[in-house]
Amino acid sequence: MIGIVGGVGPLAGVDLVRKIIEETPAHKDQEHVQVVLLSLPDLIPDRTEFLIGNENVNPGVPISKILLQLEKAGAVVAGIPCNTAHAPLIFNLIRAELKRSGSYLKVLDMVEETAVSLLNEHKYQKIGVLSTTGTLRTGIYKTVLNKYGFEVLEVENLQHQDKIHEAIYNPLFGIKAVSSPVTQEARDILMRSCDELINRGAEIIILGCSEISIALTETFIGTCPLIDPSRVLAKALLKFIGVPEYSDADCDL
Repeated sequence: MIGIVGGVGPLAGVDLVRKIIEETPAHKDQEHVQVVLLSLPDLIPDRTEFLIGNENVNPGVPISKILLQLEKAGAVVAGIPCNTAHAPLIFNLIRAELKRSGSYLKVLDMVEETAVSLLNEHKYQKIGVLSTTGTLRTGIYKTVLNKYGFEVLEVENLQHQDKIHEAIYNPLFGIKAVSSPVTQEARDILMRSCDELINRGAEIIILGCSEISIALTETFIGTCPLIDPSRVLAKALLKFIGVPEYSDADCDL
């Protein structure tokens, strides 16, 4: 059984479930995998707010408690569909709490899985990353991608990054507030950000925030591919539990 921590972005958990279903090679209801989603958004502080110093409670504490509940429900592997929650300050605490509790639950690393999927492609060297301010400041993707030899292009202009933050968090038009459908204003900001990365030489762009991947459902902008870490995570979860199409293959893009 796959466990999913929901509530880390209004649609993040549901979106991951949808992608698991879409990626499952099933022909009838009974061939789909067992998934348990636990969405308790009021218990999990905002990850970016914690990382930039505006929140005192480490989100890793409640997330680890939710993961233990998922394990009790029968999950053997779990995913957290929030890129920012994979910042070492949060993700390392989650792993430490699970270990301290004697948990056997395998929690996949969304960022690591995304980097490995790019490595398996053997096509790209310059990787653009579009992300939250928390992810950008902590260098989550840059650290992992550099480890594999990739050149990383991120938003350099702080005012431009503030616009991306607004596209995600603005209470009137941000994706967290208005996600179905996403507002045109939020989409326009993100599209301009992608264009900036492409103009600087990005060969592929990682949509490094669950809200961004909900807003930009395109697989390409012009000739530049977009990679959705939530979909990579969905494939990796299916591979872990032995779904035939993925059990003997790399989880590529």
